[in-house]
Amino acid sequence: MDLDFKNELAVMPDLRHRLRQLRWFRATFRGNAKAVTQHYGVEFVVSEEKLTRVFLDWVEMVDAQKAYARLDRGDFIIYAAGLALKEMIRHAPVSIAQGSAVSSAADNADIVTFWPEGFLYTNYCVCAIAAIFEQEFGQTPRLDRCADDLRTWWSYRENTREMPASAVAFLDRFFGAEPNWVAPDLIEGRLAMRTAMEAKRKSIEAPSIFPDPAT
Repeated sequence: MDLDFKNELAVMPDLRHRLRQLRWFRATFRGNAKAVTQHYGVEFVVSEEKLTRVFLDWVEMVDAQKAYARLDRGDFIIYAAGLALKEMIRHAPVSIAQGSAVSSAADNADIVTFWPEGFLYTNYCVCAIAAIFEQEFGQTPRLDRCADDLRTWWSYRENTREMPASAVAFLDRFFGAEPNWVAPDLIEGRLAMRTAMEAKRKSIEAPSIFPDPAT
C-alpha cells in the first residue's frame, strides 16, 4: 500500500474533525488521487456530485454511531473509515481517464492495474487512518501482509460487487483485525466493540470494596 499521502494528511491539525467537513474531504480525496497518479501513472476522473453523495451518506452513518467512539476510539476510527470505503465503492465517484493506464513497476502496481478505483478508495482510507492514529496515539497501526496480496484483492473486488458493506470487513482484515463477514457494517458485531462493552458491563457489575454506609 502506498502511504506517501499519509504524511500530507498528518500535518493537518485536528484531521479527524476536518475530514468530516465536505471541502476538506473533497480536497484530501483529490490530493490522494494526485499522489496515486504520480506514483503509478494512472489518471483518474472524479465526479464531484458522486463524491459529495459519498460524503453525505458517510457522515450520516458515522453520526448515528459516534457514541461507540467512547468505547474504543481506535477501533471506531477504522470502522468509520470502513463506512467511507463502503460508500465509495457503492457510489463509484471515480473513473479512469481515457487512454490512461498504470505505467510504473512500483510495489502494488499489479493491484493498481487489476482494480485502480478500488486501490484509490482503499489507499485514501488507509492513509487517513494512519494519519489520524499518528495524531491521536503517536503511532500508526500496522498493515497485514494480505493488503499487498493480489489474491486478496480478487476476493475483495468480487465480494464488494455483491455486497459493498464487505469493504468494512476487508479493511479490518488489512489491519489485522478479525472481520465480521456476516454483518460487516454492524458496529455491535465488531470484536473490539464487543470486548469493550463486556469490560464496561463487568466494571459496572463489580462489587465495591467499600462498605455501604447505609448497612
